[in-house]
Amino acid sequence: MERDTLATLPNAISMSRLFLAALFPVVHDHDFRLLILAAAGLTDFLDGWLARRRHQFSRVGALIDPFADRIFVFVAICTLLLEGRVSTAQYFIFIMRDIATAAAFVLAKSMASLRAATFKARFSGKLATVLQLFALPAIVIDARATAWSVGIVGAVSLYSVIDYTIALARARERA
Repeated sequence: MERDTLATLPNAISMSRLFLAALFPVVHDHDFRLLILAAAGLTDFLDGWLARRRHQFSRVGALIDPFADRIFVFVAICTLLLEGRVSTAQYFIFIMRDIATAAAFVLAKSMASLRAATFKARFSGKLATVLQLFALPAIVIDARATAWSVGIVGAVSLYSVIDYTIALARARERA
């Protein structure tokens, strides 16, 4: 890992998702919203690709990327909830992995036996994020896609929560 610096191109690209998150609720044009969602998905891919290609890995970058993902998804789904595009139940299904992950992180850091455990991205978490980024435009394009897209995100999110729980339990066993 490089020294912890914010000033890298991959980190700047990750941070751009925070700007996109701020833009999403104030834009009401259907096509422009789809463009924002596409840009968020592209930046999510591009920041990781550039970090690997340029060997620009850092602890700061490892925190910024998932933080920017979570903020973008949270703002977008909150906006859709407030506009009545998703129900309250669908909203919670959509963000359940994020809530569970945050709770697990706080719990793990409060337990002496898990404080040293490192939290690394896992395939199941990345898949859930990608599916969220595909579900959001599906919901914006056609309200009829809401139920099945939220259902898919929910199923993969549940799998992700279980996957991370098992990984955390294994980390605890090693500690």
